[in-house]
Amino acid sequence: MTRHFRVLIDCPDEKGLVYKISKTFYNFGLNMEKNREFVDEQNGKFFMRSEVSGKFDPDALEAELKIVLPQHTTIKVVEPRVKRIVLMVTKESHCLGDILIRHEAGELEAQIVGVVSNYDTLRPLVEKFEIPYIYVSHDGLQRAEHEKSILRALSSFGKIDYIVLAKYMRILTPEFVNRYKERIINIHHSFLPAFIGANPYKQAYERGVKIIGATAHFVNDNLDEGPIIAQDVISVDHAMHWQQMKSAGRDVEKIVLAKALKLALEDKIFVYANKTVIFD
Repeated sequence: MTRHFRVLIDCPDEKGLVYKISKTFYNFGLNMEKNREFVDEQNGKFFMRSEVSGKFDPDALEAELKIVLPQHTTIKVVEPRVKRIVLMVTKESHCLGDILIRHEAGELEAQIVGVVSNYDTLRPLVEKFEIPYIYVSHDGLQRAEHEKSILRALSSFGKIDYIVLAKYMRILTPEFVNRYKERIINIHHSFLPAFIGANPYKQAYERGVKIIGATAHFVNDNLDEGPIIAQDVISVDHAMHWQQMKSAGRDVEKIVLAKALKLALEDKIFVYANKTVIFD
């Protein structure tokens, strides 16, 4: 039976890597359907993403690639599948609603297994799509206590591939982040690294900017400084107040978040040195 896989390789750069990898594919009788590669010359790193098909043992392929490639090589042979995601939200509905509609339309390689929120505000919207909604109030709780409750809610969904912060407006602790390392995607309502933290639209207005944007990134221990996945901008002018900028920026936010999520679901992201290599 013909099987389809995504082969993700990052390793120290040296001559002949493409030849060695392609020859290994050939020896396994594989058809290379798509291929992208990139060399970071400054850091001496090689990245390659291939889509292959054939009748083969993926574990044997991975083992053979490890033999022919340099030490400290990372290899992932991934079979495309529907990934399980959880959305975390607070009160704003635009990013959540956009992902729910894309999911309903079959645009994402994902199953939304649930939505978790520290408010009950968005329950009616989510339940229209027949998706479980768990409300975990933060009232009267220390951050660590609230996160323990969140983690219990997440564990009720079983395996989770990605957590999407669709305007979840609470800072996560390092302990929480490390539990889901490189699996938490956040949308920040600013073109990072400018205007980090709270109310960036007001910051942008006060600075007199001519463009505003949004940034989707993986969450790490530093506020709004995780590896960037996707960004976009729109033009603004002096006549717009910061509330108008915020309204206009919401369209950018939902598009950028959806793009970043799609890249992650399709295994198109390599993360290293707090940066990303994207094979779109």
